[in-house]
Amino acid sequence: MVHFLSCDWGTSSFRLRLVRTENAEIIAAKKSSKGISATFNSLSEREKNDPEERLLFYLRLIREAIYEIEQEHALSLAGVPLVISGMASSSIGMAELPYKSLPFSVDGKGIGAAFFEARTAFAHPVLLISGVRSEDDVMRGEETQLVGAVLDKEAAGLYIFPGTHSKHIWVKDRQVTDFQTYMTGEIFDLLCRESILKGGIERNEDLHHPGCLDRFIEGVRDAKGANLLHTAFRVRTNALFGKLSKKENFHYLSGLLLGAELESLSSVVEGPVYVCSEPGLSFSYGTALEVLGIKHAAHVRAEEAVVRGQLKIYSHFNHII
Repeated sequence: MVHFLSCDWGTSSFRLRLVRTENAEIIAAKKSSKGISATFNSLSEREKNDPEERLLFYLRLIREAIYEIEQEHALSLAGVPLVISGMASSSIGMAELPYKSLPFSVDGKGIGAAFFEARTAFAHPVLLISGVRSEDDVMRGEETQLVGAVLDKEAAGLYIFPGTHSKHIWVKDRQVTDFQTYMTGEIFDLLCRESILKGGIERNEDLHHPGCLDRFIEGVRDAKGANLLHTAFRVRTNALFGKLSKKENFHYLSGLLLGAELESLSSVVEGPVYVCSEPGLSFSYGTALEVLGIKHAAHVRAEEAVVRGQLKIYSHFNHII
């Protein structure tokens, strides 16, 4: 197999990549904001209730992205295998698959998946990767990223995957032993858009904007040992009393939430902490960990981890594809 198609389909985003198998090099990519949630909401009731029609609806959307890559790069990708991870295997995805229970190996063996043969309407064999569950938590997508993020033989430590629902995944003896979900990103977005705090905030993704990094660090420090339901109201009074600009307030709130997510780690982490994300979030999380005195290792790029993880998992199933 020279190439494979990598699809990472989250709740709010869609990514398709053409990947060279030999070295996991990304040759071409397509991204959109049409995630699984929006896609499911666009289904008719008949399509939602008919598993075959629902599957074909999702595959047609992927086929459109494949066609764009073919046209832009003058390629024919018919027959190239497609590996899909993320929310595509959820109750609102193309086919709901049961979760794999803990523990599971970081080499990807034993992960749940379903195989769909190539067909006239979709000329690609498909491997759909399922998620993982504990007694009281679930994840879909991060398990694949973890398989790609683990590079050394020991692999022990805590792996953090920032996002709308951040995941903290604990690895010991090359097994995932536990994980927790933190609704950091979703709560941050809701407070910025819907709460009384929104009038005192101006979105600004540049943490290096004058004064913003200092306010972010201040927020992380203020979260230590504090009650977030109380400290979050300081964003309101910061604006009322003219203490911070709206851009500074945005990063102060960000620091409060990251501090609330991470502060307890200082008493429970023994091994290294790895942050798996794109550079912007990695810098925010790395800064917050430093402020809290938590040692962390170099970050792993999320996109690279997804591709490597899918390739590893695919290697355990390629005898049927």
